[in-house]
Amino acid sequence: MSDISFLLLTFFLLTSSIDTDNGILRKLPPPLEKDQTPPEINKRNIFTVMVNKYDQLLVNGRPSDVRTLKADAMEFLANPSNRVDYPEKKPVNIPELGTVSVSKGVISLKNDRGTSYEMYIQVQDQLTAAINELRDQLSKEKFGQAFSKLTDPKKAEAISTAIPVAISEAEPENIGGK
Repeated sequence: MSDISFLLLTFFLLTSSIDTDNGILRKLPPPLEKDQTPPEINKRNIFTVMVNKYDQLLVNGRPSDVRTLKADAMEFLANPSNRVDYPEKKPVNIPELGTVSVSKGVISLKNDRGTSYEMYIQVQDQLTAAINELRDQLSKEKFGQAFSKLTDPKKAEAISTAIPVAISEAEPENIGGK
């Protein structure tokens, strides 16, 4: 009887699927040395996103909507019209791409402790989607296919270097809001 129970238990464990939680895939920068100070970032290079405990969004000091966040982030990072209030660009020679203008833009994300998990994930998704779409655009322009379809690791690395994931996330605190 115990053998049959063991076999049934083994069968159900092997044939059933167990949901696993997935985290947000993001590579963290290396920690600073003890005597090292964080690099100074020009104010024009920072795209500030704040979410309060009422799930209200503040982008660069102005009320905003999560539905426009992706487009706003893309416009900021790409800076196609070279606006002086958007991030600086520096020419970088990247193998596989040649000389490309790389944005010095950084997205600074700050949440209130009371921000809902759903809103937090929506904001993360929109910011990640903005970077992925910019990568897709450059990849299609240079290699004729989307970034996610690239099979050559050198080409994928070149696109990642040209459009880095520059999202700085601050420790949650009580931001407040109305």
